[in-house]
Amino acid sequence: MKSINPEDFKVVNKIELSKLPTNLDIGASDDKKEDKLEDVIDKLSDLQDTMYAHNRYGVLICLQGMDTSGKDSLIREVFKDFNSRGVVVHSFKTPNSTELEHDYLWRHYLALPEKGKFAVFNRTHYENVLVTRVHPEYILNENLPEIEDVSSITPVFWENRMDQIKNFEKHITQNGTIVLKFFLHMSKEEQRERLLRRLEEKKHNWKFSVGDLKERERWDDYMHYYEEAINKTSTSYAPWFVIPADDKEMCRYIVGKIIWEEMQKHTDIKMPEMDEKIEKNIELYKEMLTKE
Repeated sequence: MKSINPEDFKVVNKIELSKLPTNLDIGASDDKKEDKLEDVIDKLSDLQDTMYAHNRYGVLICLQGMDTSGKDSLIREVFKDFNSRGVVVHSFKTPNSTELEHDYLWRHYLALPEKGKFAVFNRTHYENVLVTRVHPEYILNENLPEIEDVSSITPVFWENRMDQIKNFEKHITQNGTIVLKFFLHMSKEEQRERLLRRLEEKKHNWKFSVGDLKERERWDDYMHYYEEAINKTSTSYAPWFVIPADDKEMCRYIVGKIIWEEMQKHTDIKMPEMDEKIEKNIELYKEMLTKE
């Protein structure tokens, strides 16, 4: 089985999504990949316990990808052994009326992880420079100054929004939030097969939406805007990772391994030491409890 190097998936130079693989063969069976993932899951679970006690960092995991790219199942598998108090998942859908009364980042600020915890964004603040670029009419719902119609939304508007997102991420990382962003890179053919399964397998019927087909027609537009957003916003403090996603088991393992490896860079995350006074009198306290 070939080893996985997280750096191979990190976006540090300009990328072209059409030239990046959507599948990765490392010479391992599904069972072997699941075993490797389980090892990583155990390590991440222990790490989260340590983080909770350390209480200095929060971790924000951002997942983006086309419909059926495997975001939900990845979250279910990678974070399944976490203490339930240590991870919160947020699925961002169309902004509601209250959210639209605030700026577009407001609801994302509210969902940031507390210190010692993980937050997973299933679709993220990047929807505001992805789906809104494919459907710019959605911007009109934000009731922004000087935006009267779609023609008012200029290229400068999108450049400013990218800068705002980078500033948002820089601000939260400087205040103790570790940000890791993953694009689940799936082929159009793999999406077709997964949509067909939703129609063919009764237990998955509920997942199918006619809207998925409409958005699929805009596949090339989405790939263009994903590529632009990733290139413009992958930074040293909030990097993007492009993950081959045609093989769900492989995708989960790569994401889990990257999270683990990236967290190892924060060498200050350790269990706090026992208070000196308590440690000095530990035998006394044990005796007091024993004699109760």
